[in-house]
Amino acid sequence: MTPNARGALLALLAFAIYSTHDVVIKTLGAFYAPVQIVFFTVLLSFPLATIMLMRDAAPGTLIPRHPWWLALRTAAAVMTGVCAFYAFSVLPLAQVYAIIFASPLVITVLAIPILGEKVRIRRWLAVIVGLIGVLVVLRPGSTDLTLGHAAAGVTAVAGAVAAVVVRKIGADERPVVMLLYPMVANLAVMGVLLPFVYEPMPIEHLGLFAVTALFAWIAGRLTIAAYQAGEAAVIAPMQYSQIIWASLYGFFFFDEVVDRQTALGTAIIIASGMYIVLRESRSGASENTPVLRSRSRPETGTVPRASLYMRLKGLIPPR
Repeated sequence: MTPNARGALLALLAFAIYSTHDVVIKTLGAFYAPVQIVFFTVLLSFPLATIMLMRDAAPGTLIPRHPWWLALRTAAAVMTGVCAFYAFSVLPLAQVYAIIFASPLVITVLAIPILGEKVRIRRWLAVIVGLIGVLVVLRPGSTDLTLGHAAAGVTAVAGAVAAVVVRKIGADERPVVMLLYPMVANLAVMGVLLPFVYEPMPIEHLGLFAVTALFAWIAGRLTIAAYQAGEAAVIAPMQYSQIIWASLYGFFFFDEVVDRQTALGTAIIIASGMYIVLRESRSGASENTPVLRSRSRPETGTVPRASLYMRLKGLIPPR
């Protein structure tokens, strides 16, 4: 088996586990507010995160060198977590994924003012086509757009902001700082809000929260192994396999059926995203490769991000 094939298989397995993680989140969303889900997911993720962070041998403190950029990334991550978990709880899985898949399009646009990226006509066309795909999924005017759709859209945008900021300050900030601040912020913010929405939990539901933390950790480790084995341009598009799992899980567990327009819009979004990835992978086509450098799912601040852990271990350069 070639390294790229092995990496692709590892990535497919990782995103299958991520999708299973999202099914558990959707299940819990029927009983609890997103604030409570985020709080306990972060709380139960800290032991695994601590083990990862203890392996950072780089000297330094936890004081950020770019506090305002880190504050923006932290706020974006907190917003992403709450909005993503809410969207999963109220929308069909396939619709949520379709909207979140627009994140590479937003990253491409944000990279212009933040990273000084030069986006030429072909990638602009890909962005426009992808946004048309989002409109096909949302069908404004023919269907009622809900708060869940807005939450999924915020997830895509805020996740893109967090990813681009990492690319902006990654050369200067310690990965442990960028890993830890969003998790601590989520725990603090959700802890303040928790008394207003808290619902008592049976032990089996607490176990499901622990399962989400474990699934996210395993998927993150598999993502790291995938990028170690294969090229980023091969591994990155594997995230789109989640739409297959969303269709299967949605049908068997939640009686959701992917309609024709959602399927068509998703296909358009995926095609545009893959085109951007392929363009960035070509030498000289992109100075910063912001989409390729995002490397994993949008930052939610609930578990350590795989790409930052790869940087912490020196598996990828910061710039």
